[in-house]
Amino acid sequence: AEHQHTRYNPLRDDWVLVSAHRVKRPWQGQLEKPPPEDVPRWDPNNPLCPGATRANGEVNPEYEGTFVFPNDFPALQPDAPEPDDSDHPLFQAAPARGVCKVMCFHPWSDLTLPLMSLAEIRAVIDAWAELATELGASYPWVQIFENKGAMMGCSNPHPHCQVWASSFLPNEVRLEDRTQREHLRQHGVPMLLEYAEQEARRKERLVVENADWLVVVPYWATWPYQTLLLPRRHVCRLQDLSKGERDSLASIMKRLLIKYDNLFEVSFPYSMGWHGAPTGPHLEEDCRHWQLHAHYYPPLLRSATIRKFMVGYEMLAQAQRDLTPEQAAERLRSLSEVHYK
Repeated sequence: AEHQHTRYNPLRDDWVLVSAHRVKRPWQGQLEKPPPEDVPRWDPNNPLCPGATRANGEVNPEYEGTFVFPNDFPALQPDAPEPDDSDHPLFQAAPARGVCKVMCFHPWSDLTLPLMSLAEIRAVIDAWAELATELGASYPWVQIFENKGAMMGCSNPHPHCQVWASSFLPNEVRLEDRTQREHLRQHGVPMLLEYAEQEARRKERLVVENADWLVVVPYWATWPYQTLLLPRRHVCRLQDLSKGERDSLASIMKRLLIKYDNLFEVSFPYSMGWHGAPTGPHLEEDCRHWQLHAHYYPPLLRSATIRKFMVGYEMLAQAQRDLTPEQAAERLRSLSEVHYK
């Protein structure tokens, strides 16, 4: 807790420098603006609202629950042409095709997941699983992710996420596939199943838990209040969860996100996303080495206005954090599960 050291991340096969004493240094750097508190519940000019007109001229239905539609500005399209052949190994390109969708969690713009009911969060989980099944029938990878808050690049406060399905396995996925496969080969047990069992026993990085799930600040966390959401049983994909596990997932997500908001009494920004076994052609393969999990990467460090910057040493050498994962977990664990609002 007092002296710098490095920690190994077996999921990414890399290291993070832990320098807990640095959090005591005075801050004279950039201060962020807290997110606005006066977001209107419905705005006809907000393209994600029910009945609003989007950039492509489409009019949203008067939806009352979740709403999924094709991204009007997709990063991946299903009919992209093949790139030209490379004339040198240092200049390689490969085909990239896919589809991008947007999913609104709720018709109200002034709600976020921690302020939604358990039934409403459960509806989001079911919609995630449906999309993972639908798109995963043909695409090798379906990435469900939420960027929450302007600090994380979110351009619209309406509660929503994105789902990108790709014809290729992205870098982080290929890395996790390799490390989990190697761990199963060497130790005979899926890495993150063993890790969850260890963290449930040790308790020092545990934030919240229930019968089916646990949330920890991982031993190798990079971001200050980064968390890892893990099932207790071996499950490869989101769509494989039972009804009971989906109910308990809604509960533990709400508890975690309330704690996040309560930490600095602000609508807590983060990027989160689900990782599970690849799909498409991989559905017929042995993917026992995979364990379903969700990553939460929040940037805030000291307050609602001071965030962690990944620059300099982090970009040029390796990741570095300013408080230990145990300190971060203890602070999150001690927070109320009643929302500050």
